[in-house]
Order: sequence, then structure tokens, then C-alpha cells
Amino acid sequence: MNGQSLPSRLLAIIALWALAANIAWAGTVKVGVLKFGTVNWELKALKNAGFDKENGFDLEIVPFAGGDATKIALQGGAVDIIVSDWLWVSRQRADGVAVSFVPYSSSVGAMMVAGDSPIKSLADLKGKKLGVAGGPLDKSWLLLQGLAKQEHGLDLAAENEIVFGAPPLLAEKTRDGELDGSLNYWHYCARLEADGFKRLISVEEATTALGASGPISSLGYVFNESFAEGNPDLPAFTKAIRQTKQLLAESDEQWEAMASEGIIKDKGDALLKLRDRFREGIPYRELNDEIRDAEIVYQLLDDLGGSKLVGESAVLVDGTFWEGAGS
Repeated sequence: MNGQSLPSRLLAIIALWALAANIAWAGTVKVGVLKFGTVNWELKALKNAGFDKENGFDLEIVPFAGGDATKIALQGGAVDIIVSDWLWVSRQRADGVAVSFVPYSSSVGAMMVAGDSPIKSLADLKGKKLGVAGGPLDKSWLLLQGLAKQEHGLDLAAENEIVFGAPPLLAEKTRDGELDGSLNYWHYCARLEADGFKRLISVEEATTALGASGPISSLGYVFNESFAEGNPDLPAFTKAIRQTKQLLAESDEQWEAMASEGIIKDKGDALLKLRDRFREGIPYRELNDEIRDAEIVYQLLDDLGGSKLVGESAVLVDGTFWEGAGS
């Protein structure tokens, strides 16, 4: 037996069979993301930790230049998963496209003002020059308008000079003092905080004041139901994501490593603020609670933005949140 015992040879053969079976089982999960989006932090941390291989799949991160391109890629089958909001998912389902959503983050953004600004509440925004990331139908902007009108009788759109623009440009205009306040995405807000600016009100605080019982994951991992049903790669992916979120929630060293590797370009106070705000956005609530609050916010958005925003469905369409994901 060439010096090798039968049991040893059998063990070697069994090990090769097991390896082959594992390779055959493992699939490649392609996730389409914005090239410089913050979801890259989570996905690259997942790969660096080896959570994809640990859970029996290979994660491929596919970069795109814009959000519309990721949606086209999902619809065309070029990727398996993208990141988008549940409002878009609900509109797709209303149009007969069977996509669904697993919560990714409740971090949205905030209205930012200078650290020494005399503006202390939404009421103080009257007559000010305000920047808004996105357009007139931006969901966060509509919710802040709804709260200002409800609590102060203030029409923010009519009684202020509004500057719509790209998030980086608005962040710079805010730093330069060209704007009295700006509503921007969470990571731009975090960087402004590191520079001494303060949050007047966050979008999460606004949704709570308008009737939600807690934070809602505005963004999530979106996929076709045909990919989800009976495919072991989806539960494997969601498990790996949970492991990654736990790692990012608990390990300061992981954030320092991502900064040193260039995954995150920020250093010092900016890195710490981004870390803390990211952690605040990690979903922790029961899925049924999130769905119930999303239904409340959907009704608000329908009232504020109408069919141009929510589409033709008067309610959040069933199945928007993938209930196979559990809590």
C-alpha cells in the first residue's frame, strides 16, 4: 500500500469528496453597489473576515456609477442583489415585479446647522436658505416638511429659499457658510458633525414624531423572489451580513483596519463619527414592527408626495419586506 494504511487513504478520499461537495454547493452571490457607496464598507468587511466562504458562498461586489444602473442590473439579471429603499420595492411589486427587501440600515440623514447657529428648532428655519440633497420629492425632505407643518404650521418649501443639489456639493456649501442649514445623507452629516456642525433634527426623529414607534430600515438588500425561493445562497448571505454587522458593531479595530486599507477614506474624528452613526443604523427590531411602521410612513409619504412618489398603490404592497428573513 506504498506505506500508506487503508484507513489513511480512505480518510484522504473522504476529505476530497467533502471538499468537492462543498465547492459544488457554494454559489457566487453578485451584489451591485454604488462604486463609492457606504455599503461597500459592510461588504468588504464581510469578505475580509471570510464570512462568505464560512457560509458556503463567494461574494462578488459589482460596482456601478449610479443607483439607476444597479436597478437595471438587477432587473436584467446581471446581479443577484442591490441596495435600495422599500418604497422603490413597493412600487415594483405594485407593477408586478416580484422583488423583496431585507433590512440593511435605518441611517438616513439629518438637517444640519452650524455649531454656533441660532437655529434651535424647525420653527427657526423660516426664511432661511436651505440645501436639500435630492429633489423636491426626496422622502426625507417631505417628512421634514410634514413635521414642520404639523408642529409649527410652517411650509418649509414655500417660506424658504431651497437649493437642491448633489450631497458632496451641499456639504461643501454648508461648510462654507453659504447655507443656513442642509438636509443631507447620513455619512455627509457625520463628517459635518466631526467638523463641529450639529444635527437640528434627524429624519429618524421626524418619523418617530409623525407616528412611527422606532427606527425603520429605509435601505435594504433587494433581490428577485426567484433568487430567494429555495436558494441556499440567500439565507447564507443574510447570515454572513448579520455576522458582519456584529463585527462592525463591536470591533473598533475593524474600523481602523478599513481606514488603513483605504476602504474608508476618513481618519480621526470623522472616522469615529462615521463608525458611531453606522452603528446606530444597524437594524435590531422585530421585522413585524418594522413593517408596521413602514406602513405608517408610507401613508404619510402618500399624503405628502402622492402618486408621483409612491406610485399607484395606496398602501405598502404585501411582500415588500422579505419575511423569510425573520427578525
